[in-house]
Amino acid sequence: MKHHALLSTAFGALVVCAIANTAAAPQVTRHQPAPQWNARAAAGYLDGRMEWWLHWPNAQRDHDTSCVSCHTALPYALARPALHAVLAERESAAPERAMLAHVVKRVGMWREVEPFYPDQTRGLPKSSESRGTEAVLNALVLATRDASTGTLSDEGRQAFANMWALQFTAGDSKGAWAWLNFHYEPWEATESAYYGAALAALAVGTAPGGYASSPDIQDRVKMLRDYLQKTVDGERLFNRLTVLWASSRLPNLVTADQQRAIVDAAAALQQADGGWTTSALGTWKRVDGTTLETASDGFATGLTALVFQQTGAHGDRTAKALAWLATHQDPATGQWLAASLNKKRDPATDIGKFMSDAATAYAVLALTEAHDKHGQ
Repeated sequence: MKHHALLSTAFGALVVCAIANTAAAPQVTRHQPAPQWNARAAAGYLDGRMEWWLHWPNAQRDHDTSCVSCHTALPYALARPALHAVLAERESAAPERAMLAHVVKRVGMWREVEPFYPDQTRGLPKSSESRGTEAVLNALVLATRDASTGTLSDEGRQAFANMWALQFTAGDSKGAWAWLNFHYEPWEATESAYYGAALAALAVGTAPGGYASSPDIQDRVKMLRDYLQKTVDGERLFNRLTVLWASSRLPNLVTADQQRAIVDAAAALQQADGGWTTSALGTWKRVDGTTLETASDGFATGLTALVFQQTGAHGDRTAKALAWLATHQDPATGQWLAASLNKKRDPATDIGKFMSDAATAYAVLALTEAHDKHGQ
């Protein structure tokens, strides 16, 4: 996430106060103070979930590392740094440091570590999919970390080198990467390669020190831009919102007309309470035949509010979305809720919390962005 300016000590004391729950969302305009919410509780939830992920046997990989999941680890890596200034933290949280250490280790041992899912145990073409996915995620994680320093680290540059080496240079996927497909929506499914390419663009645009303008990557960036712009009009709204987010960091990924079309499509789906539901961001169908939830949730609302803020679109709609987020944080756990698109899951279980992990991270990103823009 983009580097947040250091907030004042006075604001740090105010923002962590949870507001009382009310029956209706407060009437907020873009000129009023940013909504208040419990940032410390959100950090506690995210840290707890990352700590669990790092020690969950299914997440373990060789050389004492763990995989970077699209539902828990990546959203954590994007959102947790945004809380540092809000909470006046002098150093990263322990789970954050551990997660980053795993990423750095795998980047440095790129030719030695096994893919997340080797062909030999998971079948073709999982090694290629794993490498492409991990290369993009590693670059984004380290670019986000380095953004706070203003300098791209050596391991950050190595992560990008690993990423560019795996970019397709021919065929229909020219400009993109092989991407994991376990038929898990919305991140690891048939249409997720576009999402992965959008994350690569986000990584390039996030990297500090003018990396996006480096002469030696311009041919690669052009292929990436061409790929993203070529099919954006036919992509599902989730992918289109992601590339619009990336375009706020790396210009000219989409045209002005395409940007307006994406924003208008999302605005039309805002619910009466000010939120969005993830089930409306694509054409999804659960494998167990259960009905998808249609109530507003933290993931869709956080993502859309963040994109609207980044593009300066629909200020009144954005304000309503931020108000929804401020009043729908679970006071007991600090999390925001969202439900699986793949099957009905028990939200009290660790696996059942995956979508809420992402929801909490994106709610944090949107709310910290709002505080940053208000200059508080």
